[in-house]
Amino acid sequence: MSPLLAAGFLLAPGAAQTTPTATVPTLVPAVTARYPHDRDAFTQGLQYLGGGVLVESTGQIGKSGVRRVDLKSGRVLMQTATPLATAFGEGVTVLGNVAYHLTWQDGVAFTFDAATLKETGRLRYSGEGWGLTSDGRQLIMSNGSSTLTWRDPKTFRVTRSLRVTDQGQPVRNLNELEYVQGSVYANVWLTDRVARIDPQSGRVTAWLDLSALAREASAAATRAGQPLTFDDVPNGIAFVPERGTLLLTGKRWSTVFEVKVPGLKVDPGVGGRAAPRR
Repeated sequence: MSPLLAAGFLLAPGAAQTTPTATVPTLVPAVTARYPHDRDAFTQGLQYLGGGVLVESTGQIGKSGVRRVDLKSGRVLMQTATPLATAFGEGVTVLGNVAYHLTWQDGVAFTFDAATLKETGRLRYSGEGWGLTSDGRQLIMSNGSSTLTWRDPKTFRVTRSLRVTDQGQPVRNLNELEYVQGSVYANVWLTDRVARIDPQSGRVTAWLDLSALAREASAAATRAGQPLTFDDVPNGIAFVPERGTLLLTGKRWSTVFEVKVPGLKVDPGVGGRAAPRR
């Protein structure tokens, strides 16, 4: 029996028939819990801070912002609007005591005190901003292309760029990011897949198939009389170190799914951010 099947994980249909040139596995996460999520939240970024609290960023002009959320109830504990009223908010991550929040096309990242969500500064960058995470030392950013950039958290200067590929082909539309135990996990916009990326080579080492979660979210929205639209796709990845699980949600989804994923381990004592692996 496959060790993945023995552990209670399923390979996606067709994954077992991979050929020598198709060696990237596709994995179906196993749902362990479901939590309520704000149906109006156009989720752009997600991170678990510990103690049952999330930080989440939302998009859309006039509705963008950063919030602290109670995981179990989905209740918004604290929130602040993206300081530029005309901006379309994008990803968020917390490094140390600072929350960094991107904008889509305005070329500015806002910094906030992570505890109070009061603005503390602004950093400039060129091009678009999509997803944001941290390896514990530097920020890692996506811009909708196949390239990830590492940035100095104090200056936002690019220190490294990495092209992401799947069997030699570029993986475009990289969106929300989460750095977990030596890998970068990335939502791919307008798909139901998450890429697990080697941050040294840029190669995709596995795909997570979120199609079952997307179907469940869509069915729930339809029953509520608010069907999902074409861009209400999976977006939002957060690691829960004390359980070795991921939290997954999407834009305007009513549920945050907690799932087990092959290869992830319990990582106690690191708060809401997995310790970087050297």
